[in-house]
Amino acid sequence: MLAVFFLLKLSVVSAQSFDMSGQVALEVRGFPDKPLFSDQFEGAQFSSFLEPEFRWRSKDRNSLLKFTPFVRVDNIDNKRTHFDIREANWRKIAGDWEFLLGATRVFWGVTESRHLVNIINQIDYVEDIDEEDFLGQPMLKVGRQSDFGRFDVFLMTGFRERTFPGRDGRLRTPLPVKTGAAVYENSAKRWHPDVALRYSHFLGDFDVGLHIFHGTNREPSFFLSSNGQSLIPHYAVITQVGIDLQYTRDAWLWKFEGIVREGQGDTFAAVVAGLEYTFFQVSESAIDLGLIVEGLYDGRDKLNFDDIRSEQIFPTLLDKEIFLGTRLAFNDTQDSSILVGYMTDVVDGPTSLRVEAERRIGDSFKAELVAQVFLEDTPKNPASFFKQDSFLNLTLSKFF
Repeated sequence: MLAVFFLLKLSVVSAQSFDMSGQVALEVRGFPDKPLFSDQFEGAQFSSFLEPEFRWRSKDRNSLLKFTPFVRVDNIDNKRTHFDIREANWRKIAGDWEFLLGATRVFWGVTESRHLVNIINQIDYVEDIDEEDFLGQPMLKVGRQSDFGRFDVFLMTGFRERTFPGRDGRLRTPLPVKTGAAVYENSAKRWHPDVALRYSHFLGDFDVGLHIFHGTNREPSFFLSSNGQSLIPHYAVITQVGIDLQYTRDAWLWKFEGIVREGQGDTFAAVVAGLEYTFFQVSESAIDLGLIVEGLYDGRDKLNFDDIRSEQIFPTLLDKEIFLGTRLAFNDTQDSSILVGYMTDVVDGPTSLRVEAERRIGDSFKAELVAQVFLEDTPKNPASFFKQDSFLNLTLSKFF
């Protein structure tokens, strides 16, 4: 219904106020190792996606309509073949006030390795395990910018369930997740009203954000299905408060994200904190080199699939981790960059290495390379079910 409304609206506006952009891409993802589970595919996985963006802006530039659909087609995993409306909204600026109605994506957070405070949108997990792809969330947003900072209120319903790979897909849990059988704590299920409040401001060299959220948790817990062949996601109603803080001084960035969550098992706290230092114009070149160090802590017990036969589990893979990273920005006309990240559990392993590189080709193409290697097999650590899933992902995108 939202898609039809926006397409009809766009069809009657003047051409001078309308513009379109977006990207179409081909992607290949290869797994050099045999899968851990016999029902998973082996070898290469091919897919393509299309993400256009249609925009209309009023003559006074105070009203904006945006429509951004997304579709991916995968040759193997039918759960990865999916359609989503990333954005379909109307935005209005009235002085210091901003109003938004419709589906959109909202990003909060400052750290590199994990975005604890980013709770508005659901993760599109079939896209990538880095948890940086999000489904569109329907909402009414009201914001006001003042001399004392920015205040935003989010009223939401139409909850989006997390996506997961299918039984034959890679990078999945030991048992596949049966998304169509999700259980909700509240009888209103996906129509439960969610609310979030956020305050953000800058104070000298500090950028600070504070939030409180009450509603359906975007991160499910799991039960074992009655036949013991799959996992059933359970979505609880939670209350979460959090803070994100960044201090900037010269080439230093000091970062902190912290939350306290109630309603998903025992009340717990989680923290990500660290720093980034940038060496500008290394050896008198145009290259900037950034060094990143972050520590992660999550107060929940680590995910243990051996316990799922007797009780509900509240998952976390990142309870006591250290993240080391380096970022290379070549500052060339092709916008070339490389990010290397190394993550290890300080108690029982395992470790993983991730490399992300991208470079523009000509005026409208871009090549992106992602490689992730899981370096250790530590049976006590639940992340070891990825031990055979090291992969190389190449994407060629055409922008228009």
